[in-house]
Amino acid sequence: MSTPKLFDAHTHIQFAAFKDDADLVVKRALDAGIWMVNIGTQKDTSAHAVEMAQKYPEGVHATVGLHPIHTERSYHDPQELGEPSSLVFSNSRELENKEKESGKKSEQDGGFTSRGEEFDYEYYKKLAQDPKVVAIGECGLDYYRLGPETREKQKSAFLKQIELAHEVKKPLMIHCRNAFSDLIAILQTYNPQLTTPGVVHFFSGTKTDAEKLLDMGFSFTFGGVITFARDYDEVVQYIPLERIMVETDAPYVAPTPYRGKRNEPAYIIEVAKKVAELKNLSYEEVSTKTTQNALKIFGIQ
Repeated sequence: MSTPKLFDAHTHIQFAAFKDDADLVVKRALDAGIWMVNIGTQKDTSAHAVEMAQKYPEGVHATVGLHPIHTERSYHDPQELGEPSSLVFSNSRELENKEKESGKKSEQDGGFTSRGEEFDYEYYKKLAQDPKVVAIGECGLDYYRLGPETREKQKSAFLKQIELAHEVKKPLMIHCRNAFSDLIAILQTYNPQLTTPGVVHFFSGTKTDAEKLLDMGFSFTFGGVITFARDYDEVVQYIPLERIMVETDAPYVAPTPYRGKRNEPAYIIEVAKKVAELKNLSYEEVSTKTTQNALKIFGIQ
């Protein structure tokens, strides 16, 4: 196995945003020594992530899972692509309004309506057994613009994915937004079952949240948002480098100096530079250590 220079621990090159040039985007990253994990968010994107990983001898891996926002029908606005706030419009009335506003052109202008999905344990278990699959998820809780009924659906799907991670002995890839108290309570109950706890991606919690998750053995990813927003400085400085990985979350949230463009793994360099700046370390130390962290957590040898 060759040694990567950087590792994008959370990206989505199997998404429709890359339908015309996914192979070129992957090649651009691999040629720069950047490896990646494409993150599944529901049945089709999970299967596509595995298919993409199988095309490459090394450097491209996958996760499989059901994102919390996909437990219910939701509209995704193409005009807001690139920011976390664009990802959920979940109640039915708001969804109907969004579809009317878009003139029902979501497919041709880049938006789409998620159909909503029940977690199919056996389907994901079969995918998870592929050797290129390194984690279960993107799973977790997302309470942004959501009501109590949807929260219960999310919790149910999350618990099933914790069970699957336990069965296949792979770590979790966790998404959490506006829900850290519930997430931590669930993990404090079920985390002892996990062989490797896993990763909280795009971490947006407090230092107290980070401390509790650190105590349970979790690691964290940070992406392009840290290059232009100062809200994350303190927690990046607080979390030990041994528990940090870098991500793009492409095609979303491109880092400075690529703001406004479609994000891609080649831009991960800017995130590593910012982590180095915030922690007063060299870029070389950050790139080396975050890459080692990813290879270890994902069991890539």
